[in-house]
Amino acid sequence: MSATTQSLNAPNAQIARALDRIRALLRNRFALAGIALVLVIAIVASVVIVRSRAATTYTTQPVVQQTLVQSVSASGTVNPQNTVTVGSQISGTISEIDVDYNSRVHKGEVLARIDPSTLQAQLDQAQASLAQAQDQAAAQADAAASDQAGIPAAGAGVTKAQSALALAQSALQRDESLLVQGYVSRVQVQTDQDSVVSAQAALETAQSQASQASSSAAGGGASTAAAQEAAVAQGAAVQQDSLSLQRSVITSPVDGTVIARDVSVGQTVAASLQTPTLFTIAQDLTKMEVDVAVGEPDIGSVRAGESVSFTVLAYPNQLFHGVVTQVRVNPTTVNNVVTYTVVTKVDNPQGKLLPGMTATATINVASAPNALVVPLQALQYHPRGGSGRRPQTVSAQTQSGASTASPWGQTAQSSSTQTIVAGGTGTIFVDAGGTLVPVAVHVNLITGTQAAVTPLRGSLAAGDAIVIADSGSTRAHRTATTSSPTSAFGGTRGIH
Repeated sequence: MSATTQSLNAPNAQIARALDRIRALLRNRFALAGIALVLVIAIVASVVIVRSRAATTYTTQPVVQQTLVQSVSASGTVNPQNTVTVGSQISGTISEIDVDYNSRVHKGEVLARIDPSTLQAQLDQAQASLAQAQDQAAAQADAAASDQAGIPAAGAGVTKAQSALALAQSALQRDESLLVQGYVSRVQVQTDQDSVVSAQAALETAQSQASQASSSAAGGGASTAAAQEAAVAQGAAVQQDSLSLQRSVITSPVDGTVIARDVSVGQTVAASLQTPTLFTIAQDLTKMEVDVAVGEPDIGSVRAGESVSFTVLAYPNQLFHGVVTQVRVNPTTVNNVVTYTVVTKVDNPQGKLLPGMTATATINVASAPNALVVPLQALQYHPRGGSGRRPQTVSAQTQSGASTASPWGQTAQSSSTQTIVAGGTGTIFVDAGGTLVPVAVHVNLITGTQAAVTPLRGSLAAGDAIVIADSGSTRAHRTATTSSPTSAFGGTRGIH
């Protein structure tokens, strides 16, 4: 290699060495920067986790010892316990009204009158026809008595003719025997024969008269019976017309208060097809009933004797009380909704409850006296497996024997997949000085927001702070709500 070539390569070698040193320095700086970045991320993550755990707070409520009542809500109508409708059994025009709404009436008191002129004319005509029928019956009876009296005389004539015939026959027999002996003439015998023929004719005439007398008597009796029957029928017509005339006066059948008047003076009522209603009378407005429509899902828990409290629109701040006396099995279906009528009796001494008022009722169907009562949220709450304070029991075995993933054991399951019902069991968490203590309980009774429970394992007393939510679950719920997908119908699909 020449001197010239060596002089040219010397600077290039120096440049190459300088570049290598620069590359080494750059590699060291990137490594340091990467290490620093990893350290910063680890420190930030640790701080975030620590702060997150330290910021988790629990929302608690105290256990209360009280009587818990389960109830069924429904609406209904206030009605009098005993209501009587007064109608008319006859047709006619109302000529007089003696009572009005709210009138106090007594049994037998006149309420209204129907024009009696037509009914009076019918009664007069029936009475005249009865008198005529009675006269005809009397005449027929007299004729029948006369015919009956002729029967003995006709019988006596028959007897007399029979005796004469027997005497003539006896004389004929005697003279015929004397004629053989020559003591009488043939003329005498002929005379005796003529006497027998005459006596026979007289007997037949007497028998015919007797038969006629009997027939006349029998015919007279039948005519008399027919006339008497006609008189009786006419007498019944008189009684009917007289009763109709009496019914033209409308009277009250009971003591009570008139709550409805459905007619006015001059109005015509027709009773030919059905009995028209004129008045409605409530017997006792101090005894009322509330007819409540209870839905099909709730009717199974309603029984007679259960207490009822209700309000009416007229007195929204006053609570009225009653007792269920009847659960009617007859259903009412409106728009495919089935309801059953529950009858509640209630005293109304002050007369505040009026017929037709709308009542909003609450029927107490079950109660747990002097029970430990917790919010329903406490039975629905379950801590998250990896956050918050640690419970005393941090592990549990599943039915297969494998340990669950959550330190809360089986209680780590989401409550949304479990149904809380009366008679079942559940778990609540007591905040005991910074430590969550799970307590297994038996659920005795459930209302809309509360539950009466009895501890199965662990202790539970009035005043214990039980957890119903935590800040972590609140943040998770807020995040889920914010990021929930939009529904195709314009809303959001909630997370259940």
